[in-house]
Amino acid sequence: MTEYPHHYTVSAAAGLEGEVALDSARLQTLRSASPAEFGGPGDRWSPETLLVAAVADCFILTFRAVAQASKVSWTSLACEVEGTLDRVERAAQFTRFDIRAHLTVPEGVDRERADRALHKAESACLITNSLKAACELTTTIDAG
Repeated sequence: MTEYPHHYTVSAAAGLEGEVALDSARLQTLRSASPAEFGGPGDRWSPETLLVAAVADCFILTFRAVAQASKVSWTSLACEVEGTLDRVERAAQFTRFDIRAHLTVPEGVDRERADRALHKAESACLITNSLKAACELTTTIDAG
């Protein structure tokens, strides 16, 4: 890991209508549009879905690091995040993120310890720590 601070640069470009092209060094161009709820086509990534995806992605990547440091064995992690966008004081904002994590561990793994690692990942996630919306984590752990 490199020293802090880290800097991430994205450029966006668009015409009067249509998609927005999002670019960042060494990455493929990502095309986005308004979601259906805001009159967009609803078949592309939007700023709203990208933010919710960032929560899910960061949670899983943070769990990987926490599990490794905690020596928690696991085989798979599925994460579904629902972001709630609402109007607060006449401005639209995300008010909560419900994170549902389903962890599969090998037989014999201490499920309580695995659950603590999941909760530690939620509290250490840099994306959720950067947002003012509430986050609620629900976990299920299965041996498999």
